[in-house]
Amino acid sequence: MANFSKSNVPQFSVDVYQNEYLPDGGREVNAIVTVTSTGGGTVGSAAGASYAPGQGPAAGVVILVDCSGSMDYPPTKMRNARDATAAAIDTLRDGTHFAVVGGTHVAKEVYPGGGRLAVADRTTRDQAKQALRRLSAGGGTAIGTWLRLADRLLSSADVSIRHGILLTDGRNEHEAPEDLRAALDSCAGRFTCDARGVGTDWEVKEVTGIASALLGTADIVADPAHLAADFTRMMETAMGKEVADVALRLWTPVGTTIKFVKQVAPRVEELTGRRTEAGPRAGDYPTGSWGDESRDYHVCVEVPTAGLGQEMLAARVSLVVPQPDGSAQNLGAQGLVRAVWTDDMVASTSINPQVAHYTGQAELAQAIQQGLDLRKAGDMDGATAKLGRAVQLASASGNADTAKLLAKVVDVVDAATGTVRLKAKVAEADEMTLETRSTKTVRVKK
Repeated sequence: MANFSKSNVPQFSVDVYQNEYLPDGGREVNAIVTVTSTGGGTVGSAAGASYAPGQGPAAGVVILVDCSGSMDYPPTKMRNARDATAAAIDTLRDGTHFAVVGGTHVAKEVYPGGGRLAVADRTTRDQAKQALRRLSAGGGTAIGTWLRLADRLLSSADVSIRHGILLTDGRNEHEAPEDLRAALDSCAGRFTCDARGVGTDWEVKEVTGIASALLGTADIVADPAHLAADFTRMMETAMGKEVADVALRLWTPVGTTIKFVKQVAPRVEELTGRRTEAGPRAGDYPTGSWGDESRDYHVCVEVPTAGLGQEMLAARVSLVVPQPDGSAQNLGAQGLVRAVWTDDMVASTSINPQVAHYTGQAELAQAIQQGLDLRKAGDMDGATAKLGRAVQLASASGNADTAKLLAKVVDVVDAATGTVRLKAKVAEADEMTLETRSTKTVRVKK
């Protein structure tokens, strides 16, 4: 069983931001839950092993490199992919278990082979980089087979952090969509995975769907020359993870219903449908692996009506990690969501600034995705309206990065009112970048 003592793991804290006041008859309670992890050190693995401060937990990483035929066009793309993989290997912490997989319509072990992971040191890093010479382009694309191999490899080692880095340059054309979905369902909760699309011939919804299902990040690398820097950053982040499989546990009293749970920072991620039951009136929502970082979650619950002046606990938020015996260990942080009924109209109609901000950020992400879908479908009036609303929301919330991406797709006449014109010509990379990064949010100033 994992041994998480307060002296040797990141310390988690939970802060709740809400307006707890409801009008007479009011039932919907909204809260922003900020979870923060700070100060890692020794971490117990599932087998009870511990690691000296600074070394971090036992981690396993599999790098999945697209080797389909399209990676040869242009020929520099495959070379950039090899260089990026080598850069990621150089970033591995000593003692990290790792492997490289080449993906086509089948998945092949490039290094170390034999259905196992290597342990990173100077020798194995050099061997792995030599093995990258065997990466060559040819064949189709069946990403589900790559992910299933990564799962088998990661499960072969006694590691607590399990992570994949996936690179593709094309569409998943050599397996049925339901096969990829089945692979994602099989791998979900077993390892996290960052996904990157290189160039502009891949499908945004496929790549973002992979990252979403496996609680990782997704992004576009339009110019293959930038792959090495991106892979290095991804691996550095993976090496900073210290606790795996953290779940947000929500307990609610009798008569209370959870309407939704979603991550809203650093990006929007719907978690409602991922709930697993955790005892009477409690459910767990997966958040993946954590290092030193902070994330925000929007929790919305529906409570039974009560009389004026009454108050109740609408939900209790805690953080847990699973144990080998099927139980869960509480990480010691807790937050309370409250409901208080009042006839003070000022108090009950006031919208908490954090809730208002993230409601706008979620609408921003949705407006961008809907606008781009309408544009592709030829509904230019609908696209203009949605993307105009997105410009308005990005401007109002100070989301400068998203505003810049929107300005490459529309001409902004008036950001404050959302008045825009669709550009006649849009570079494919600019449109794909906007779609891929549409769920990235800015933190509210608290």
